[in-house]
Amino acid sequence: MKEEIIIAGFGGQGVLSMGKILAYSGLMEGKEVTWMPSYGPEQRGGTANVTVILSDQPISSPILNEYDIAIVLNQPSMDKFESKVKPGGILIYDSYGIHKPVTRTDINVYQVDAMDAATEMKNEKAFNMIILGGLLKIVPMVELENVLLGLKKSLPERHHKLIPMNEAAIKKGMEIIQKV
Repeated sequence: MKEEIIIAGFGGQGVLSMGKILAYSGLMEGKEVTWMPSYGPEQRGGTANVTVILSDQPISSPILNEYDIAIVLNQPSMDKFESKVKPGGILIYDSYGIHKPVTRTDINVYQVDAMDAATEMKNEKAFNMIILGGLLKIVPMVELENVLLGLKKSLPERHHKLIPMNEAAIKKGMEIIQKV
């Protein structure tokens, strides 16, 4: 098993956190992992992306030109990464930030209305966990229990009380993801 993933969006959407939690989850399962963030000087509002590789075998390089899975959370990310999904790969997006439809027909496209779901849950910060839940429903690359351990590892202890809410958000994402 080897999954090469790009997660991209605006700063403040939890892109880097989502990648870190996924990476920690892989580590909890004894997988080989890389986590390589990329972002501009702006923390919120600028573009951000993170490459995560999870593998059962040693990873030769964290640098990728193509991805098995792309999670795109805004139009600039869609414009940049849609063409970099391997044929037969997966593209997941939240419709809230996407204005032009996906044009490729050789990839599997999924939509998660995570912004709407986060608003329903009265917690916009759950947005990235809803997206992560959608990903894990389509490609169960790590166990939910290890995602929760990854959350515990990446969140400061004062925020551990938020883990049950994050678990609910992940499960919500698993429920609402749909093939386009």
